[in-house]
Amino acid sequence: MKYRKAILVIDMQRDFVEPGSPVCVAGAKATLPALARFLDAGRRAGWCVVYIIRSHHPSGADAEIFRRPLFETGQPVCAEGTPGAEICREIAPGKDDFIVVKQRFDGFFRTGLETLLRGLGVEEVYITGTQYPNCVRATAVGALERDFNTIVVTDCCSASDEETARANIADMRRMSVRCVASDDIFPDV
Repeated sequence: MKYRKAILVIDMQRDFVEPGSPVCVAGAKATLPALARFLDAGRRAGWCVVYIIRSHHPSGADAEIFRRPLFETGQPVCAEGTPGAEICREIAPGKDDFIVVKQRFDGFFRTGLETLLRGLGVEEVYITGTQYPNCVRATAVGALERDFNTIVVTDCCSASDEETARANIADMRRMSVRCVASDDIFPDV
């Protein structure tokens, strides 16, 4: 099947969304309702959905160097098979959705994401998820570098605070990334 548009859902896993997790992004949980509506609208429009998730070895050996101390102190981040690695149930993948596993910020870095998107005929990506200064931004830059039309869906992305979100949106706009709210894409959402 061929798609022209894809929604990329980045790191919307329990470790990043659920309060109490050592790596919880303060604004992530609040985006779940808008993201669920956007995913439903995208699927109805015939877009593909790709979840880009983290999955680390329980030792943390494949995690970023700054996260390894969490593993060493018994607080693994998105370790394989743990509840924290699960995608939030409010936006659970559907049977036709795709999952790409990453270990770094950029969803394209050392993954099969570009191959998957090219194979599906995707030309335009809508980036959602958490968090702005790290994985959202890095994946947006990765998409631009690969000549995908790149849109960040602002109410479906998060950061630890509004100031960080605003600064990253402004900076991505300067890089020619379109940053718009979901109702500008699907007015009836």
